[in-house]
Amino acid sequence: MSPPVDPVASDTALPQEVDVAIIGGGIAGVCAAYFLAQAGQRVALLEKGVIAGEQSSRNWGWCRVQNRDEREIPVMLKSMELWDTLPREAGIDVGFRRTGLTYVTRSEAELKSWRRWVEMARGYQVHNQILTAAEAEARNPHHAPGGGWIGGVHSPRDGMAEPRKAAPAIAAAARRLGATIHQRCAVRGLDIQGGRVAGVITEHGTLRAGAVLLAGGAWSSMLLRRHGIDLPQSSIRSTVFLTEPAAEVTPGGLYTPDVTIGRREDGGYIIAANNRGQIEITPQGIRYARKFWPTLVARRKMVKFGLGGSFFRGPQAITGRWRMDRPTIFEAEDMRTLDPTPNAAIVAPALAQLGRSYPALAGVKMAKLWGGWIDSTPDAVPVIGAVDPLPGLFLSTGYSGHGFGIGPGAGRLAADLVLGRAPVVDPTPFRYARLVDGSRIQKPGMM
Repeated sequence: MSPPVDPVASDTALPQEVDVAIIGGGIAGVCAAYFLAQAGQRVALLEKGVIAGEQSSRNWGWCRVQNRDEREIPVMLKSMELWDTLPREAGIDVGFRRTGLTYVTRSEAELKSWRRWVEMARGYQVHNQILTAAEAEARNPHHAPGGGWIGGVHSPRDGMAEPRKAAPAIAAAARRLGATIHQRCAVRGLDIQGGRVAGVITEHGTLRAGAVLLAGGAWSSMLLRRHGIDLPQSSIRSTVFLTEPAAEVTPGGLYTPDVTIGRREDGGYIIAANNRGQIEITPQGIRYARKFWPTLVARRKMVKFGLGGSFFRGPQAITGRWRMDRPTIFEAEDMRTLDPTPNAAIVAPALAQLGRSYPALAGVKMAKLWGGWIDSTPDAVPVIGAVDPLPGLFLSTGYSGHGFGIGPGAGRLAADLVLGRAPVVDPTPFRYARLVDGSRIQKPGMM
């Protein structure tokens, strides 16, 4: 079952030429389209399915600085500013509100890690509050007694936006600025001429472009590999669900050792039952296993391994150098929107735990259940910037499960880099070269 997502109007005809072609209609792609169009660029946004059909509508909706990798903090702070200002500037509703986020724990090690993060973040003028056990209880007045928490952390300036409406609203705003939106328009590959990107080859024809920004999420590595470019990428299958509207026990997001919840605009809750994500063994995963090994070891308690259909079909499956004059996997109806089967077994235990933790929510029912593919890089930090071996190609991908909140700032940074103007934040931590030992660009194959 797919999550709800607001529809976006498409343009009927593919232009012959644009300044920038963007592959991927998730939050990273639509935000880049908005800022490029705002700068007067001719932009075409190309999406094989529908805008926000994959992870940009399947996430928790949290917009947070708290617990970010330090390298992401500057661009996340810019994102928080843009979550505030973009709705007013563009005349759109993304459902953003600064509700604050609260984390509580029974683990001394976890609490120590949060203390270290808070101390570090003060250097960026982020002033979050470490909670004592009593303060953690006070911030959760609706929780059942006996949580056993030893403390926590509260981030008062963090908040939430609505995944159902955010990326679609920003895409529509980009279209009003002159960008064209093309849904059900899969990109089969890059058009490479004279050693640089000259455009893209789509299922509806070739589009010439001075620059191409690939914001394809879990599909990015596969498309690049077609052209001999390495992008170490792995994906984790996850499950979340939405409840029916219920009593308010928190205005925003709340992490506890037993259940993680986030209140949505309609009064329902996104529930993440602290279940482990699943890493399915795939050809792509095997290919990049050595690069991901340190991260897997560090996070081994958070994931489980298994076999599934993704070994043979999907963004991590075995692929060759497919022809671009014939339909590709990107156009297959079951791949237009990547919609992995959710783990329905988590629902009953999660709802039972929700009722035990918050008696006011006892008996609440599930409204929708869905799965998602979270694309990750080996260091869990995205790639934003030029692809050194191929002039004219830029990436905005690998957001590792926290791309929704950072999307506006990442889109602004990507736009700056494509335009060659002064970047809004230092792009060095996101450079492509940090992840690869070198890529070999293949000569154009059968077109």
